[in-house]
Amino acid sequence: MRKLLLPGFLLFQLLAIGQVNTFYKEKYRPAFHFTPAIHWMNDPNGLVYHKGEYHLFYQFNPFGNRWGHMSWGHAVSKDLIRWQHLPLAIPEEKDTMIFSGSCVVDEYNTSGFAQKPGQIPMVAIYTAHIENIKQSQHIAYSLDDGRTWIKYNHNPVLDLGKKDFRDPKVFWYALQKKWVMAVVLPIEKQVQLYSSANLKQWQLMSSFGPAGDTTGIWECPDLFEIPVQGEPGKTKWVLMHSPAPYMQYFVGDFDGTTFKNESTATKIYRPDYGPDYYAAILYNNLPAGYKPISMGWVNNWNYANDIPTTPWKSAMSLPRELMVKKINNEWILIQQPLEKIKELRQEKKEWINKEVAGSALLPIKSQVLEMEIEFTVDSKSIAGVRLVKGSDGFIEVGYDAVNGLLYIDRSKAGDTSFHASFSKLSRYETYIKPVNGKILLHIFLDKSLLEVFANNGQVCMSAQLFPAEKSNGVELFANSGKEVFNVVRCWKMKSTW
Repeated sequence: MRKLLLPGFLLFQLLAIGQVNTFYKEKYRPAFHFTPAIHWMNDPNGLVYHKGEYHLFYQFNPFGNRWGHMSWGHAVSKDLIRWQHLPLAIPEEKDTMIFSGSCVVDEYNTSGFAQKPGQIPMVAIYTAHIENIKQSQHIAYSLDDGRTWIKYNHNPVLDLGKKDFRDPKVFWYALQKKWVMAVVLPIEKQVQLYSSANLKQWQLMSSFGPAGDTTGIWECPDLFEIPVQGEPGKTKWVLMHSPAPYMQYFVGDFDGTTFKNESTATKIYRPDYGPDYYAAILYNNLPAGYKPISMGWVNNWNYANDIPTTPWKSAMSLPRELMVKKINNEWILIQQPLEKIKELRQEKKEWINKEVAGSALLPIKSQVLEMEIEFTVDSKSIAGVRLVKGSDGFIEVGYDAVNGLLYIDRSKAGDTSFHASFSKLSRYETYIKPVNGKILLHIFLDKSLLEVFANNGQVCMSAQLFPAEKSNGVELFANSGKEVFNVVRCWKMKSTW
């Protein structure tokens, strides 16, 4: 069987090395989000910064455009915007797939993998998955800055003998000079915390959960320290994970052994309130002074295999800079798009104090754009913007002032026929208060992807859409009243491919 699959694997290797220019022009292909050249991709893995490079590993099927044969794909970037594909990093082997995990820079050679003076090992910690039998935690290491990987010859390093036990996120806890691993028991809906001195032997310290959203299995945990917005020098700890098919987070403190939640116990807090955001984790080993940066998978397990894209499937979110802020006595995760994305802006258009009653079509035609919108809320109105407007409909981003809800509605945004769940999961909404009587929207549209950052990152919503290529209009709207759009700015965006 593996011999029959080999040509597809070799094709991917050639594409990765050669950076074939025939791709990245397809229908629905995002222009400034990361996508693989070909084949299936899901969770981001092993996000790490090392020697001036941002590494992005990801769940990847080298043999086809649907989930299967999980291995680690690999790309690197100098700026988190423009990416270079590299050959497959860690391939499946016999009956063992390479599931999600993390990567660390073992600066002090605690693992002992360095063989020469000056070598700094990169160590990947991942779940080895044997279908319907067992999941355990394995490691692999690289001594050439992530270009080639060697699997540790005494794997597994953590094995509970369970069928479901996965997704290790590891970081260096400097205060106690030890490695900490967050890993999930998906069925029990628990995050377990382990410690290690050398990445090879692990001891259980504590467990967290069930808590918050327990409707789906728990996956892809991350535990990280994060700045408090507006309070220099102050930090909090965030425990974030993915109760399928969405995500949630808790804010509190970590003493090196136990995470203590300070979030409201009866409320679910999500890093993204749209249908398509999953498995986000943060970059390890960022230089001092950098804000924490995360990336997530823009898809949904309800229909992920069937979205109408070819020869690739799935995209990563824009990199997000993270902080927390206490708002109305609740800790809220604040997320902003990476500042460097502004380099892609071109052809700016701007309107000031534009009054809209009903609708107003703007002189913009594009499916690849960035928008900043600020409008004064009329207490009786529903207002916002419609994108990819054409003869077959639009996607609507709006604020319902009567109910205090920010929403996205993609029910009229193009092809929904490929899966029944996609058409059913069309409208998403969440509560948000105006800021000084205004709603602020920061929107990125990238062919088949939409990301919305509202009120300076207090709320984020991400969604896929599959519009006709000629549907490229932009329209402001105000139902049941008149809205003053104080500021509307729009930029067409350059492709990074």
